[in-house]
Amino acid sequence: MAIYEPTGDRLSKAFSALSDPTRRAILARLATGEATVSELLAPFELSQPTISKHLKVLEDAGFIERGRDAQRRPRKLVTTALKDIADWVEPFRSQWEDRLDNLDRHLEKMGKKEK
Repeated sequence: MAIYEPTGDRLSKAFSALSDPTRRAILARLATGEATVSELLAPFELSQPTISKHLKVLEDAGFIERGRDAQRRPRKLVTTALKDIADWVEPFRSQWEDRLDNLDRHLEKMGKKEK
């Protein structure tokens, strides 16, 4: 997968959506199951229009989708969007782990030399 992708792409929208702690909390709640706007609103001291704006951002980024259950409009998590983020981050995570392993080996060698 290419590291650089043009502005306005799905990955940019996803990272932008994840930049807000309220939206991350909403995603965490939806990870436990679908919920209505009222249920998502409950833990926050925010108005219904404000939560709806957050939900719109999450929908535009592909993280959630709106269902239809009679009069209810429950939201649910779209896990494939999270996988796209994880796939993009993976090469960086591997690189960071390799560098930390190298640092551990270097510090271990330095500790042995000092004794």
